[in-house]
Amino acid sequence: MSKKTWIPVRGAQGRHSRQAHADLPEGTYEREISKEGFFGPAAFLYHQRPPTGWVSFEGPLRPRAFDLNGLNEAAGSPWNAPVVLHNKATEIRFWKLDRPMPDLARNADGDQLLFIHRGEGELFCDYGRMTYRPGDYLYLPRGTMWRLKPASETAVLMIEATNTHYTLPDRGLLGPHAIFDPAVLVTPEMDEAFRAHQAEEGLFRVDIKKRGQVSTAAYPYNPLDAVGWHGELAPVKLNVTDIRPVLSARYHLPPSAHTTFLSDRFVVCTFAPRPFETDPGAIKIPFFHNNDDFDEVLFYHAGDFFSRDNIDAGMMTFHPSGFTHGPHPKALKKMLVQDKVATDEYAVMIDTRDPLDIGEGAASVENHAYVDSWKTPG
Repeated sequence: MSKKTWIPVRGAQGRHSRQAHADLPEGTYEREISKEGFFGPAAFLYHQRPPTGWVSFEGPLRPRAFDLNGLNEAAGSPWNAPVVLHNKATEIRFWKLDRPMPDLARNADGDQLLFIHRGEGELFCDYGRMTYRPGDYLYLPRGTMWRLKPASETAVLMIEATNTHYTLPDRGLLGPHAIFDPAVLVTPEMDEAFRAHQAEEGLFRVDIKKRGQVSTAAYPYNPLDAVGWHGELAPVKLNVTDIRPVLSARYHLPPSAHTTFLSDRFVVCTFAPRPFETDPGAIKIPFFHNNDDFDEVLFYHAGDFFSRDNIDAGMMTFHPSGFTHGPHPKALKKMLVQDKVATDEYAVMIDTRDPLDIGEGAASVENHAYVDSWKTPG
């Protein structure tokens, strides 16, 4: 059966808006219930009180928050970095590196996405050399050999597309150059610095991860010894400052409008600074919603996270599918009127079709009081 074959419901009852996320009945709070993330059929309910107004919340569905800044050990290999969240389709790690990787790495389990949260340096790989800085996405096709050489302590959010790959989203009516032009994607260069790296002598080890286990191949020379390449497969770099978010002055767009990378069973979205909605009736904060088909993960990179209280850069929140969530009480006060003209935040969102399990790394830095952050201050 086609995913687009739904039970054909068209209905309405009581006081309701004619347009989702705008012109709410006075004194109400909107909650969206939708299928397939924000791509399937949806219903919009109008409540007299915020849908997150619980006085207690117990059980495995409770939301989680992790302060990844507390994962302090710098590991020389990405495969020794703490696992934060994982399922059969992805593995999310948070990796700190304060020195050049002693060995090369190679992921035979799937494509790798490195999001540089902090630090600057160089990436050396089969295809050449790239520099990196905060806010860079570094995409590494499955099987690429690579090594980071930091110039300053580096912190990386690693997102693996297990046994599959990444693609770019279809931009539809916006056209292929919207959000970011593919011309801004940077590929590695075989420059003088790369050739100097090739000339290094010694025993070179490559740590290869396959099915979660690491094998090591040792070479008496630097295996990054290619003198050229051509084709349509290569690592690329994209910085968040090159992302130009889709905007609507009259309607708060769903997170799916900010999709940056697609995989088979999850998406990676980027929230970047953008003007607030200006239409008087449009809500100007994320709407309450049940994401009943996807787990939702947010990594907070930089800025003022306007919909959350007590969330700082380097922290991560995890909302399991089925959990009703939305803005915190402080942000809710600015639902229709903001005191700034634009948002000031960078964040990475990962929505997974399959439930995520919490890794030992995340469990060690959990903020257990996060579930209480929606309570209205007494």
